[in-house]
Amino acid sequence: MAKKPTEEVRARKKAALATPTDLGSNAIRDLEGALNAILADTYALYLKTKNFHWHMSGPHFRDYHLLLDEQAAEILATTDDIAERVRKIGGTTLRSIGHISRLQRVKDNNADFVTPQDMLAELREDNRDHVKRLREVHDLADEHEDVATASLIENWIDETEKRAWFLFETSRGG
Repeated sequence: MAKKPTEEVRARKKAALATPTDLGSNAIRDLEGALNAILADTYALYLKTKNFHWHMSGPHFRDYHLLLDEQAAEILATTDDIAERVRKIGGTTLRSIGHISRLQRVKDNNADFVTPQDMLAELREDNRDHVKRLREVHDLADEHEDVATASLIENWIDETEKRAWFLFETSRGG
């Protein structure tokens, strides 16, 4: 049976993770929570995009399959930046799939079959919702005068808006 760590051991472990920052404890707490929720959403959006990429079908298969693969790679590329930003400000970040599932707001799609048009529409809306959440975290970063986080978020907003735009234009009737 494993021993429970003493208060001293827990304090030492916490001190080992302490990252020097000029942000106050309230800012760290608020931004850590908000960025971890964004990170969980980002992973959920990545997996949903890959799910639809893997299960794409129909006459536009190749174009849609490649589009979703490209978008999934872009989404995944932001995860490290988000997690590292949490650590740079002195927070801790996600540790498991279970942690992601507790924080994510992007709804999973476990359907056996989804039409290509419904896939594109669902991802478009998920990306639009993601932009709204990113703007909220940007406002929080501004409130705490965390210009580095705000600056990163501006790039993530632009990338997410581009994905939503591509999904919109791709799904337009011709």
